[in-house]
Amino acid sequence: MNYVIIVAGGMGVRMGSDTPKQFLLLSGLPVMMHTINAFYRSSSSPHIVVVIPSSLHNHWSALCEAHHFGVPHTIAYGGQSRFESVKSGLDTIKSMSADLKQSLIAVHDAARPLISPELIDGTYNQAALTGAAALAIKSTDSIRLRSKNGLKNNAYPRELVYLMQTPQTFNGAILSEAYEQPDDKTYTDDASVVEKKGYPIVLIDGDTLNIKITFPGDLRIAEMLLGDHTFRRRFG
Repeated sequence: MNYVIIVAGGMGVRMGSDTPKQFLLLSGLPVMMHTINAFYRSSSSPHIVVVIPSSLHNHWSALCEAHHFGVPHTIAYGGQSRFESVKSGLDTIKSMSADLKQSLIAVHDAARPLISPELIDGTYNQAALTGAAALAIKSTDSIRLRSKNGLKNNAYPRELVYLMQTPQTFNGAILSEAYEQPDDKTYTDDASVVEKKGYPIVLIDGDTLNIKITFPGDLRIAEMLLGDHTFRRRFG
């Protein structure tokens, strides 16, 4: 069985909006509905678990009703951190009597609405083979590493640098075991949590179009991309 945990705990502080970014309108639909639709259209057909802060559950229900959004999904309660929210999503999956050893679980940011079904399927296929797979793109910029005190910096080969994206997909037992560890500020994504437990991560080529809605300009870029016929054919 395939699952996806869509993490929707962001409050939109950097967007400069009172509305959480996952609920902002993108081409007439809340951002997160585009995200859910992508997984629903994928060949992997995962059971969709959406993790939302309890204070926003009613707001999400109202949005689903207003937009006649009927894609099946299960709601889980968000935690105080991303780590806690993913763990809550895992607990929800476990409550479904899932056989984690025979399951694949993707974790995806609700604010990445332009993810394509093809990339989604690629992570599930790779995770089925190796247990852990994550999207990433090679850096195209020159890289410099700054010392902790900021007084020195050195060039670093950019061909060794990858920028992580989601979804990141894992064998369910591996992901569950990794999230039995205590939260740690060094965890920047699910791959880093799983890696800390000793499992290697296979990187899959991501897509520069798989942007994360973080700033107001990101929303405008996403609007333009969704309005482009070539992108819509590729995306759908």
